[in-house]
Amino acid sequence: MAVQDEAVRQRLRDLLGTSDLALDVLDPENDPLEAPPRTQADLIVVRRSDVDGEDLRLVDAFTKETSTPGLVVLTEQGDDADRARLMAAGASSVLDSSDSNRELRTNLEAIAEAEHQGSSRGPHSAGENPQPLLADFLSRSTRMKVFVEFVQRVVDTDSSLLITGETGVGKERLAQAIHNEGPRRRAPFVSVNCGAIPEQLLESELFGHEAGAFTGANQRKKGRFEQANGGTIFLDEIGEMPLHLQVSLLTVLQRRRVQRVGSEDTIHVDVRVMAATNRDLEREIRRGRFRQDLYYRLNVVNLDIPSLRDRSEDIPDLTGRFINHFRESLGRPSVEGISDEALGAMTRYDWPGNIRELVNAVEHAVILCQTKQITLGDLPDTVAGRRQNAIEGPATPADSEGRLLRDEWLALPLREARRRVGIEFEREYLEAQLIRNRGKVGETARRIGIGPRSLYDKMRQHGLKKEDYREA
Repeated sequence: MAVQDEAVRQRLRDLLGTSDLALDVLDPENDPLEAPPRTQADLIVVRRSDVDGEDLRLVDAFTKETSTPGLVVLTEQGDDADRARLMAAGASSVLDSSDSNRELRTNLEAIAEAEHQGSSRGPHSAGENPQPLLADFLSRSTRMKVFVEFVQRVVDTDSSLLITGETGVGKERLAQAIHNEGPRRRAPFVSVNCGAIPEQLLESELFGHEAGAFTGANQRKKGRFEQANGGTIFLDEIGEMPLHLQVSLLTVLQRRRVQRVGSEDTIHVDVRVMAATNRDLEREIRRGRFRQDLYYRLNVVNLDIPSLRDRSEDIPDLTGRFINHFRESLGRPSVEGISDEALGAMTRYDWPGNIRELVNAVEHAVILCQTKQITLGDLPDTVAGRRQNAIEGPATPADSEGRLLRDEWLALPLREARRRVGIEFEREYLEAQLIRNRGKVGETARRIGIGPRSLYDKMRQHGLKKEDYREA
């Protein structure tokens, strides 16, 4: 780790004395952002008392160089918008110099490890980062810090884990991070979505089958448990599993042996089991929908991920990080940050879809942004607080034929206005159809004339989840 500032160097030398991190000192006369040094360090730490446009330009230019290490900016009085803009410019992290030595040390060690492993700083959604780490869950929230410390205590064990939390909080990502930092890291991590596989195929998917076991079974197939042998199997949406398969799963967990469909032989498997759900399994047990003995077998340790609204302190950093990701992936380098007003709206919003919804909102805003900073008008209506106004009455009066126009649409070129109207219409249309069909994706897809896979893709883009509409 290379450090620019003399005062920062002395403080870090004191608190990292027993750490595995090596400390290197850069010439305090030369700003590394203006002339990136040649160094083998994973991190460069710079201090900024005030953040201005020139700082953002330098950070952006520094992080675009592929050979430069990760960048940590240590601020003294930076506000939330400054933090978001620094993250949008590409900083690996923005730390507050008023943090305790313990917090500073923990954060720097985690960030350095993430940079050393090449961990992506992109959105927290499945598939964005092939090697998620616990460093991806770094937080300014006290509640989240306590949660991550608790998680670190179970990483090196083999106990079954039940990961719970609302839709979109990152349950699979957490499971992958635990696997990647545990003793099984070199073995497979196999994920199964129990709610996305048809019931008649789920048994074969989990436990495998022999050739001829049923119509269409032309050859022997290993199940997911066999594929995960030596590693970890992650059973997502475990609350969706039919009762008769819950019995089979319980048997596998007790005996650590699987029996392929159509076979009389059993096969030993050595796997760590992690399961996840956004359902209240204790309530499902009372309703007779989930086996109590399976619940106890899975719930050796419960990891309940805090919702985003319970750690709103993280919204500026996450927003900036996602802006940086999408300005590159969408080819929008002109988007440099977010306005105070827009960030304030995002901080106040409740985020029922959690991190997944935040990712979608930032992508939406980056697509629509026509200036250097995302404004309130670029945010989705629900986030900006416009949906209630649209329900109670239009932002501008209706014309004589009853058509509704909104002020922000009139300020846009026709192409952008058409794009925005299309996005808003599609979300509301899909939401209404899911309510009408009680969250049944297959039925909804058939009614609106598209394939289930296409509907799932659109639901993911808009932060819609079928479970949210089953009780509607």
